Amino acid sequence: MRMNRKYLLYILLFTLSIQIYSQAFTEIPISPFSDEIINHSAYSLGYSEENEQARWVSYHLTAREVKGSQKRKNNFRADRSVSSGSASLSDYKGSGYDRGHLAPAADMKLNVTYMSESFYMSNMSPQDPGFNRGVWKSLESAVRNIAIQNQAVYVVTGPIFESNRGSIGSNRVTIPGYYYKVILDYSGNEHKAIGFILPNSKSSSSLSSFAVSVDVVERKTGLDFFSSIPDVEEEDLESKYDFSDWNVRDASSNFSSSGKQCLGTTKSGLRCKRTIKAQDTFCYQHTANYSPKPKASGIIASNRCLATTQKGSQCKRKSSGEGIYCWQHK
Repeated sequence: MRMNRKYLLYILLFTLSIQIYSQAFTEIPISPFSDEIINHSAYSLGYSEENEQARWVSYHLTAREVKGSQKRKNNFRADRSVSSGSASLSDYKGSGYDRGHLAPAADMKLNVTYMSESFYMSNMSPQDPGFNRGVWKSLESAVRNIAIQNQAVYVVTGPIFESNRGSIGSNRVTIPGYYYKVILDYSGNEHKAIGFILPNSKSSSSLSSFAVSVDVVERKTGLDFFSSIPDVEEEDLESKYDFSDWNVRDASSNFSSSGKQCLGTTKSGLRCKRTIKAQDTFCYQHTANYSPKPKASGIIASNRCLATTQKGSQCKRKSSGEGIYCWQHK
């Protein structure tokens, strides 16, 4: 009987230690806003009804999740977990802005549930196409590489509602002026943290130019990240950063030393991977497909719109004049 009591006491202490350990590693920020907190299988979010999108999305990203095999499913849909109702597909239709993931689908490849839930509209924010498919995509890829190198990291990401660009749709979804990511590596003995703040626009700047301390992101967002870490360590981690500690290639994945990525689309519907000079828009192969062709009357002929439809394919409309988007996607 005495042995059973000792065994039960051991189990109790072990359980308590696991709970304390888990609490010390929570990535959910403390927020002064009255946002609704939603917990999905692989990520949590604080939904801002005022802006019809998440103010923050947080998750623990492991190397195992990054290496998952679940294929992407473009199952965009409203999030019924949001009591006030989330933004809808119709809000983005014809807006010219991408349904930009906050928690990327490529981080959710472990199973079908993770992948499916990443397409809730509560996880979307109106992003400039050049931003979403360029430097933001590069940063997302860098975070996955960091997770592999460090086995696991904690990520919090979202919009910064400063210098906003108006709103879209009947639900008036705010178009943020900026986005942020904060990353915490709390594995091993050497802990580190870093933040990024990026304008919601196309950029060819290196990722290092957007790196900041977590403290800076907190001041911009009003959120308190990683608050369950002991105060002294939290202050030290969040007040400084060293970009070189993260082993991140100091350039956007869409750009190389010789130029930037071609805006052309391949026959399979994917973005062309060739690089081009800074002043160009398309590689040698796609220039003929997209460059304006003069008509007999001298009027510039239209090109195919570069926007993406709800199904994920390239829009089949013609762009107007010398632009790159049709009337609906401008």
